[in-house]
Amino acid sequence: MSETTNEPNVIPAASCVLISGGSRGLGLAFVEEVLANGAKVAAFARTVTPELQQLMDANPERVYVGSVDITDSKAVTSFIKDAAKVLGPIDALVNNAAIGQDSLHLHTTPERIEDIISTNLTATLLVTRAFMRHAMAKVGKGRIVNVTSVCAQRGYSGLVAYSATKGGLDAATRSLAREMHGRFLVNSIAPGFFASEMSSVLGTEQLSTITRRTPTNRLVEPENITPTLRMLLFEDTNINGMVLTIDGGGSI
Repeated sequence: MSETTNEPNVIPAASCVLISGGSRGLGLAFVEEVLANGAKVAAFARTVTPELQQLMDANPERVYVGSVDITDSKAVTSFIKDAAKVLGPIDALVNNAAIGQDSLHLHTTPERIEDIISTNLTATLLVTRAFMRHAMAKVGKGRIVNVTSVCAQRGYSGLVAYSATKGGLDAATRSLAREMHGRFLVNSIAPGFFASEMSSVLGTEQLSTITRRTPTNRLVEPENITPTLRMLLFEDTNINGMVLTIDGGGSI
């Protein structure tokens, strides 16, 4: 008679992390955080910035970068294969790539709506699928962190399509966590507004209003978000299917 085991299904800490949109801002901070925790990182974006290239040049055995449009699914799949040849199997994914919006829904063209949805939601789901197929074949388990937004929880003028994509990604997070039965830990980080190229479209007045309405009376900074990423990628928290909001209490 075989013995049964009650050992928990613990997902190992990430050893090699795929990051989309890792060239600047929050994405670049994520790349640096992964490296600081001793893991390898494969990062892609439409444009490889000098800062990202410098990280690869300084860490050729731990960093692999590439210029890839996230909406080009074949290019993404090829990047994953190429990165794995250099770094080894990839066991974690951070979906950070996204484009913003700065127009009322009434004035947003159908083409722009389609572009936002295809980039922020459709392409992100396809990246996730490509990563999971790789990870299931190579390591069997893994971790996924989707970077969404407080916009998925509260309404903000001028961000209808953007908010819809982030809300859809939060919903996908919950369903995928359930679907994978513990083989992958899948969670979302939902940042509040912080000074970035994307949030600059809101304008100084709207950002000032958001700041005044936030209990901490300040916008979020990348260094406020990276500790949560570190926890979800490297610690045994048993957190799964959750949306962790980091916004200074602005959404309460």
